[in-house]
Amino acid sequence: MGQKLKWTDTYDIAIALEEAHPNIDILSIRFTDLWQWIQNLEGFADEPNKSNEKILEAIQMAWLDERS
Repeated sequence: MGQKLKWTDTYDIAIALEEAHPNIDILSIRFTDLWQWIQNLEGFADEPNKSNEKILEAIQMAWLDERS
């Protein structure tokens, strides 16, 4: 991956999460787990404290959309 992922790269993060966790029930994920999984994505390079519930929810919904 050429560019580093930031919290604002909602759709790109959703794609990476789908590749990393293809069998997870997206709607049952705790935000604390989702936050950690995003931190662990290859290419993610943003400040951990720049995230909030609104951002995590947007990523979760983009991930759900990506799967369907």
